[in-house]
Amino acid sequence: MRKKITVVGAGNVGATVAQRLFERGYADVVLVDIVEGLSQGKALDMLESGPVLGTDAQITGTNSYEDTVDSDVAIITAGIARKPGMSRDDLLFTNMDIVGGVAKQIAKYSPQCILIVVSNPLDAMAQQALNVTNFPRERVVGMAGILDTARFRTFLAQELGVSVEEVQAYVLGGHGDTMVPLVESTNVGGIPISRLLQKEVAEGIVQRARDGGAEIVGLLKTGSAYYAPSAAVAQMVDSIILDKKRILPCAAYLQGEYGVDGLFLGVPVKLGANGIEEIIQVQLSSEEKAALDKSAGAVKELVEVMSNRTGS
Repeated sequence: MRKKITVVGAGNVGATVAQRLFERGYADVVLVDIVEGLSQGKALDMLESGPVLGTDAQITGTNSYEDTVDSDVAIITAGIARKPGMSRDDLLFTNMDIVGGVAKQIAKYSPQCILIVVSNPLDAMAQQALNVTNFPRERVVGMAGILDTARFRTFLAQELGVSVEEVQAYVLGGHGDTMVPLVESTNVGGIPISRLLQKEVAEGIVQRARDGGAEIVGLLKTGSAYYAPSAAVAQMVDSIILDKKRILPCAAYLQGEYGVDGLFLGVPVKLGANGIEEIIQVQLSSEEKAALDKSAGAVKELVEVMSNRTGS
């Protein structure tokens, strides 16, 4: 019997996630959106590609969470992008309400699922989902580090003229300007990049990775990235559904790891059938640890703003 995956939000990210997962064929997919006809139309279009792709998996679109009952994995992509004139707090509160409402429905119909949060601001939204569902921390995980790391690896591979598969790297911390690429442990074919690139070149690549999302937004003019984010989500789902136990950089709720307590932050985790099965603690340089602490501080500010609003 195939597994069941729910994707909430049929915009570019959610629909592309649904497509990637449907094409894998190991799970039936339910695509949920509040706009009547949107998820149904996109799901039907994807379903009709099944004979061409050779997959018998099912994908359905719906406006009702009742259709998501007993999902093994649920993915929240719902939320809005920041608009002109909108403050950071406005965006935070709007998406806080959206993600909170979605998480409540997911917990009602799939209380044993593993929940993947994609909506921004990512780390704060994962915190909101955890608070609303009251799931154990192992079953709420945020997608950010895989995407940030993929961008970092892409730019390094381009600079060095090598396969992306040869670039080994991690990007930790919050999903935003304070993300922390672990430059000192980054290597290409086992060779540290400090021996392959001048420091200022490496620093430029780090900055481009930090600005990766903004660069795409600037080019598109309207909208934001969704191909790479959806690929990152699919990699997480692969590791969970197939119990691959991959070590991947994801947003996890820390309880003392890396000296951080009570916050979601991007760190390497082992993802398997039970969700986050282990938080991997890698050795950081003093500079990297300071940067991670700064990143945690930025996440904490958002969480405190949310807490002040709810009075908790």
